[in-house]
Amino acid sequence: QLQLVESGGGLVEPGGSLSLSCAASELPLDYYAIGWIRQAPAKEREGVSCISSRDYSTYYSDSVKGRFTISRDNTKNTVYLQMNSLKPEDTAIYYCAAYSRASCLTVITTTSGSDYWGQGTQVTVSS
Repeated sequence: QLQLVESGGGLVEPGGSLSLSCAASELPLDYYAIGWIRQAPAKEREGVSCISSRDYSTYYSDSVKGRFTISRDNTKNTVYLQMNSLKPEDTAIYYCAAYSRASCLTVITTTSGSDYWGQGTQVTVSS
């Protein structure tokens, strides 16, 4: 059973930055695509970024493209999400999820097909 733990959330002013981490235990991350999905109150769940397991290809939703960067370090069994130029509309609970079969395109467009989810970390962008 893969366990995922997110960290790094918090309160930041508009224009600021945060770096989220998704640390895995019990199983290696190597064989999973990892997605970052966010859920804001009264909004649909949104896949914001994904990194593939094979060639480390990265994918972003249009809403975060150019501002967020996803990366992974399999030696540390951790995936990161660097978030820059944050906006109030980025406020949400951010979850990481592991996918053994779904493509990153599926993760970004539907978020469905995950094998494991973390507990989430709150990101609040406000002045």
